[in-house]
Amino acid sequence: MFTLAEVASLSDIQPTYRILKPWWDVFMDYLAVVMLMVAIFAGTMQLTKDQVVCLPVLQSTVNSKVQPDTSGKADFTTIETTTTGQEEASMRTVSFGSAPTVTPDILLSRATSSQYQPTESGQELKKEQKDSSGRKTNLDFQQYVFINQMCYHLALPWYSKYFPYLVLIHTIILIVSSNFWFKYPKTCSKIEHFVSILGKCFESPWTTKALSETACEDSEENKQRLTGAQSLPKYVSTSSDEGSPSASTPMITKSGFKFSADKPMIEIPSVTILDKKDGEQAKALFEKVRKFRAHVEDSDLIYKLYVGQTVIKTVKFIFILCYTANFVNTISFEHICNPKVEHLIGYTQFECTHNMAYMLKKLLISYISLICVYGFICLYTLFWLFRIPLKEYSFEKVREESSFSDIPDVKNDFAFLLHMVDQYDQLYSKRFGVFLSEVSENKLRGISLNHEWTYEKLRQHVSRNAQDKQELHLFMLSGVPDAVFDLTDLDVLKLELIPEAKITAKISQMTNLQELHLYHCPAKVEQTAFSFLRDHLRCLHVKFTDVAEIPAWVYLLKTLRELYLIGNLNSENNKMIGLESLRELRHLKILHVKSNLTKIPPNITDVAPHLTKLVIHNDGTKLVVLNSLKKMTNVAELELQNCELERIPHAIFSLSNLQELDLKSNSIRTIEEIISFQHLKRLTCLKLWHNKIVSIPSSITHIKNLESLYLSNNKLETLPAAVFSLQKLRCLDVSYNSIAVIPVEIGLLQNLQHFHITGNKVDILPKQLFKCVKLRTLSLGQNCITSIPDKVSQLLQLTYLELKGNCLDRLPATLGQCQLLRKSGLIVEDHLFDALPSEVKEVLNQDTSIPFANGI
Repeated sequence: MFTLAEVASLSDIQPTYRILKPWWDVFMDYLAVVMLMVAIFAGTMQLTKDQVVCLPVLQSTVNSKVQPDTSGKADFTTIETTTTGQEEASMRTVSFGSAPTVTPDILLSRATSSQYQPTESGQELKKEQKDSSGRKTNLDFQQYVFINQMCYHLALPWYSKYFPYLVLIHTIILIVSSNFWFKYPKTCSKIEHFVSILGKCFESPWTTKALSETACEDSEENKQRLTGAQSLPKYVSTSSDEGSPSASTPMITKSGFKFSADKPMIEIPSVTILDKKDGEQAKALFEKVRKFRAHVEDSDLIYKLYVGQTVIKTVKFIFILCYTANFVNTISFEHICNPKVEHLIGYTQFECTHNMAYMLKKLLISYISLICVYGFICLYTLFWLFRIPLKEYSFEKVREESSFSDIPDVKNDFAFLLHMVDQYDQLYSKRFGVFLSEVSENKLRGISLNHEWTYEKLRQHVSRNAQDKQELHLFMLSGVPDAVFDLTDLDVLKLELIPEAKITAKISQMTNLQELHLYHCPAKVEQTAFSFLRDHLRCLHVKFTDVAEIPAWVYLLKTLRELYLIGNLNSENNKMIGLESLRELRHLKILHVKSNLTKIPPNITDVAPHLTKLVIHNDGTKLVVLNSLKKMTNVAELELQNCELERIPHAIFSLSNLQELDLKSNSIRTIEEIISFQHLKRLTCLKLWHNKIVSIPSSITHIKNLESLYLSNNKLETLPAAVFSLQKLRCLDVSYNSIAVIPVEIGLLQNLQHFHITGNKVDILPKQLFKCVKLRTLSLGQNCITSIPDKVSQLLQLTYLELKGNCLDRLPATLGQCQLLRKSGLIVEDHLFDALPSEVKEVLNQDTSIPFANGI
């Protein structure tokens, strides 16, 4: 027999799971406990008191005659026994019918209790019977015990004997069915996580703070609505100027810009103070809720399991009710027993009484009543399960009651668990909804961000860039700290991978800010902030994955001078890009596009009249259509890098104001079209580096005004004399080719200041090279040069000399006569430098500031 504690452990669940136990489950648990008590009580009584009492059915009121025994004696024996008081009391209530005739075949004898008396006359027997009390039989006490035990199994119905055990088994099954979803491995882990997260969300200080601020916001809005206040704080996003954006980032459409006005965000003082530890815990909870939602919403196993166990309980109720009702009447006091042991007892039939019948019948009726109540609750549960779609859950009421209008609806097991929680207390769902809201999460991030990134910490991250400007780079933050806008002397602000960046009106304090970088950061701006950026911002860098990430307010910055767009602008997205709106950027001078274009968008010509520099870095995608370049008549600098060009585009020859052309990293093999550059009177810089050019045509002489020529990283083997007829040439770069000889005509380039021929096959330096007395940079590294002429001393303006990677044995001592050359500008092997005379080394090691000091 099970103890109550052992059976109760089957239904033992964690106390925290009570939030997932609706009233019907709780009620059914109590009913199961009562049924369990009924089973235990009935079983205990059966073990201690359950028995039957049987008496034989006599033939008549006279003593039966005894048949002769096997020895042939004619003596007759009457066995007299007296029944116990319990048997007499039991038999008093029994009404007997006519008894069948019983003739004993065997005369029973006992050595201790049998007495033999002679047969008397009929009258004497009648008199003796009349005088004696009780009911005389031929059975003794042991025989009664034997018959009682035998008739307990033969005459008593099985339901009377096993009723307590059946109740116990049924109750255990119902208990297991009620709690199976808490124990099943596939569901218990999800339930455990849900209960844990729900409890933490309910008790989180951030939940209280967020809901309190919501209540304050609602009361403030009602107050303003009643008083009709028209003035708003400076943090409110309004639209005052025509065509100006609101606080939210609008989407670009073909019909123009449509700015959606957000609900005014009124700054309410914090009701409670959220310390750093609570903030970190709240951020961790947001992450847990996000992952849990993604994990649970993909299936409905918990819902199906709960429905299945409810159906099992209902079927079990119907089964118990059907078969139990048929056995109610089988539990009775009177039972007829035919043990078929006449040869031992001498009687064929016995009448028995079951002393537990009354109590068992009452317990059975009680059990049936409990089962009926249990069944009706199961039916109600099924009605609730199928009355509404429990695999969908809407936070509509929570959205109406709070400012968190972005709380998403959930589905599947997540929705079912929330429906179950609502049966316990709907406040749980309301507080839990705070952690499903992105608005709530952004508020928390803002608070935590401002706690972490103080003014002092931000000041430590400010650095000086190459242009000697104060620069701040913020990377992968949850937002823009408010203290950033207190750095009033900042020149450059870089925001990278900050998806929720918001530029507030406080940016108007940053009067020195002229350059802004937005790398994968679709920043939102308030109206006042936009007005400031429109009037002060000069340079903007935008890096994006999709063109929709470009903030719409970018196209309205009328004073913008430089715009850098880095991202995917392939042929499909070209239809989406709002470059037609660049016409509003009336002061734009430099447009830098790094993408994968197959053609220059025709709409880019809207800004062509006032563009002076256009840069297209195409990342290896072949740029085919370039006709739009003809309209850019004012472009002075043009860069078409990595565009897979095979020839110089003819559209370039129409750019009469072109001064610098850069065709770096293309596939150009021949430059015969270079003769057409004679029409570009202002062209001074030509960069054809990192291509596949084999030769330079003599027609290059027609570019009279050319001052810089870059032909490095090509396949040149010779330098034609025509190159040295460009008298205005100041920079010539032919590094990393296959040139073996420097022509003597190089001496004609009297204005040459920079000559780079590193990485070639030159072995001899012509003396005419040192006639270029204006040379300041001379790169001769990685060649086959064996000696440096002493005439190198004629290069009085030389500041940089590269000789490393040649076959030199020594350096000329005349290097000391190059007045501006210092050791930092001499790139050579250490042993060659150490071999120089000490006085030369002293000159080369001399600090450039010493002469000025001596002069003073």
